[in-house]
Amino acid sequence: MRIRRTSHLLALTALAALALTACEDGTGVQDEGASHPASSTATAAQATPGTDKSTGAGAGTTKGTTGSGGSSGRTGGGAGADTGTTTGGRTGGTADDTSADTRILCNGSNTKVTAQPVARPLNHMLLTVTNTGSKNCDLTYNPVVRFDEMQWVPQAAEETKPQAVTTLAPGESGYAGVLLSAADGSGDGGQTAKKLTIAFQGYTPNSDGGASATPPLPAKGVYYDSFLAVTYWQQDRDDALSW
Repeated sequence: MRIRRTSHLLALTALAALALTACEDGTGVQDEGASHPASSTATAAQATPGTDKSTGAGAGTTKGTTGSGGSSGRTGGGAGADTGTTTGGRTGGTADDTSADTRILCNGSNTKVTAQPVARPLNHMLLTVTNTGSKNCDLTYNPVVRFDEMQWVPQAAEETKPQAVTTLAPGESGYAGVLLSAADGSGDGGQTAKKLTIAFQGYTPNSDGGASATPPLPAKGVYYDSFLAVTYWQQDRDDALSW
């Protein structure tokens, strides 16, 4: 009988110990410490945002790479734009400057000017300008003719205006015709001039084209009246005298 009671008491003691252990866990399952490592792993995963659990590669790393590529693209584009703009601007400016530098005006400093009365047409005189320089020069508009101390400027005949500026290569000549007086003697204020001054115009009408010229007149002088007029500068002698 003692043996049975002892065995029974031992069985009851074991059951009580198991029940006590279950109550302390609060879940009905004894906590032997296996749940703690799993909790640590979850905490580590939360501490690393964007981590791909299957590969361990971070999404943050991928975004960083994309950002770097975009930055390189902006740098390259900026450099290209700056280079193109600067080069184009300089090139354009240089070409314009070079073109302007190669154009010069014909005037008394780089030409020889002569004035010669002609038999036909009647009462006309021919002005000849020869380029004595080493560069091409432009004869613009018409000669500004002044006899002696004349206080008025003869007008240019518009019908003689050429299609383009008369340009003279070195050694080449340009021409203008001068109507001295009315053929029927109807002009006013007729007088004989002993001195002639030819002024040149610039690239805008009535602007200063540089040094003037004083070609010699015949010893007897040249008669002129209120009909005095001139042509535009011409490339051809016959065009200058056909008016």
